[in-house]
Amino acid sequence: MRKKTKTVPFAAGNTTLIAGGTHVIGDIHFSGNLEVEGQVTGNIVAEEDSDARVRVLPEGRVMGDVRVPVVVINGHIEGNIYSSSQVELADKAVVEGNLHYILIEIEKGAQMNGNFVHQKTPEEPSKVVVLENVAESGQEASGL
Repeated sequence: MRKKTKTVPFAAGNTTLIAGGTHVIGDIHFSGNLEVEGQVTGNIVAEEDSDARVRVLPEGRVMGDVRVPVVVINGHIEGNIYSSSQVELADKAVVEGNLHYILIEIEKGAQMNGNFVHQKTPEEPSKVVVLENVAESGQEASGL
């Protein structure tokens, strides 16, 4: 069994919490850290050239695109994800949309319904990797 040795550090700046039972309708533009325990209907966008981080917790739900350098998902996202740094899909993550990433970590149990789009750097063109039923079949993904 692989033991996780490090966690994604918090970004510099403030932390904003969308608590459970809260439903935000509209786009969110932020810097620093954003924790989503409630529901967001709209896009989540980090400020340009920031080291922002968003974390969607197990009860959290986002219906819209996410454009943040560091994305940690353990909840549900219906929309595309654009990360210029790192993405973590935890065991309860459910993503319905395409995932654009540079570095990715996927735990057993995560569900992904869409395409993985790898970029070597934020400026380079993308390479699409199609994975079908990875979470359900128990097979390991290759080419990532």
